[in-house]
Amino acid sequence: MTTGHAFVLGASGQVGRAVVRALATDGWEVTAASRGGGRDGRWPEEVRSVRLDRTEEGALAAGIGDGCDVLVDIVAYDRDHARQLTGLADRVGSAVVVSSGAVYEDDRGRSFDTQDEPDGFPAYPVPIPEEWPTVAPGDATYGTRKIALERELLAAGDSLPTTLLRAGAIHGPHCPGPRELWFVKRALDGRPVRILAYGGKSRFHPAHVDNLAELVRLAAARPGSRVLNGADPQAPTVAEIGAAIDAVLGVESERVLIEGAPEGPGGLVGLTPWTSEHPVVYDMAAAERELGYRPVVSYADSLPETVEWLAGRVREREWREAFPNLAKYGVDWFDYAAEDAWLAARG
Repeated sequence: MTTGHAFVLGASGQVGRAVVRALATDGWEVTAASRGGGRDGRWPEEVRSVRLDRTEEGALAAGIGDGCDVLVDIVAYDRDHARQLTGLADRVGSAVVVSSGAVYEDDRGRSFDTQDEPDGFPAYPVPIPEEWPTVAPGDATYGTRKIALERELLAAGDSLPTTLLRAGAIHGPHCPGPRELWFVKRALDGRPVRILAYGGKSRFHPAHVDNLAELVRLAAARPGSRVLNGADPQAPTVAEIGAAIDAVLGVESERVLIEGAPEGPGGLVGLTPWTSEHPVVYDMAAAERELGYRPVVSYADSLPETVEWLAGRVREREWREAFPNLAKYGVDWFDYAAEDAWLAARG
């Protein structure tokens, strides 16, 4: 069994809950830090939970105290957070930090940041290796902030060995912006059709929280300075995801395919949280080679727990209230009137 002290920052979030559980099960002494200081019911009793807001001056240093063997940071987003970690290098053996697959750009300089621009959909290689080019570091977008975080931490590799995990489309219970809700709510509402753009073939590689937690567990036991992708063993199409969710809920629906981009007012008919003109699939060979990583759950096998959690959240409340992070994109993911009008016009 692995031994040592693991300090998990962002422990109450969807990934943090799974990470704490995986490390504690592996024999680590775990301190679970979050702004609320709450506990997950599936954590072992010996997990120590603490209330900690990293934005408060000196709070993280005080929380770590005399030090830890590994610091897992799930909520690091920019260069300043990286410097906060490297400033504690004398008290931290190694770090594992969650980054994002949003840092990649294609050979024409297109990335997740350019998808709303004309011809802005990035066309990545399939699958994307870690050596593929990334956006320039900066403060403008999520992707540029994440790559700035990565560069700062990798530059400090001699003093703080850090594994950076470029996560795919994170899913599982406790997700603040669950993509699966697009299908779950339609099933619960009795919608008979699923309108999908790009022929239902869009692929945005998912990453279940338990698979990310397994990567964290392995990286914690094998410190080093490295960048690894983090994703599930499969990258299903949006049509396959819809069929799998319908099967979990025991419903049947008609699939209506748009061969091109989403249509209708605002281009919302056929749009899903996975919709992309080109596939986004991450290469997991490096994690397998360097850490001996093997996924612990498939996408399909993970769905029943996720669907049950989602259904419970939206049965008695409006979806925007239940999932404000999904609503913040300014898209009405459930504009049934627009769908019905488009279907009627189609004949």
